[in-house]
Amino acid sequence: MKSVIEVSRATTSGWAPGDKRLIEWAGVAMGRTRGDLCIRIIGPRESRVLNATYLQHDYATNVLAFPAGDLPQGSAGAAVLGDIAICVSVVAREARAQNKTLAAHWAHMVVHGVLHLRGYDHMNDADASRMERQERLLLAKLGFADPYQDY
Repeated sequence: MKSVIEVSRATTSGWAPGDKRLIEWAGVAMGRTRGDLCIRIIGPRESRVLNATYLQHDYATNVLAFPAGDLPQGSAGAAVLGDIAICVSVVAREARAQNKTLAAHWAHMVVHGVLHLRGYDHMNDADASRMERQERLLLAKLGFADPYQDY
C-alpha cells in the first residue's frame, strides 16, 4: 500500500520549499513506515492558536505534530499517520538566528515532525538523544549537515 503525503498551504507569506521537496523529505523521514500525512504550511497566528489549544503554550512555534492515533484507514488502505503544521515565519527567524539555510532548517522541521508522528519524542534526555540521533541520520541522507552542531 502506498502512502499519500499532501501539502496544504494556509499562507503564501515568506519562503517555504515546494511541495515536491517537502514530500521527498517527509518520505525519507517515514522510512519503512506507511501511512498518510499532511504537511500544513501556516502563519504565526494559526501556529499560536494550535500551540495554545493543544499544548497550552501561548506563542507561535516552529513545528507541531498531530499523530492520528487509531483513526480510520486512509487512502488505498494505508493508516493515517497524522498532520504536521510548520510556521513559515518562525522557521525563517530560527534559521537566521542559527545561521542555517532556510532549506536546511525546513528539512529539519519536516523530519522532526514526521518522527513525532512515528512515535519519537524528546520529553526526557534519553528520548531526546534517540530522536536527535535519528534526525542526524535522516538529514545526512538528504544531504544536510547536523542540525545540532554549533554554527
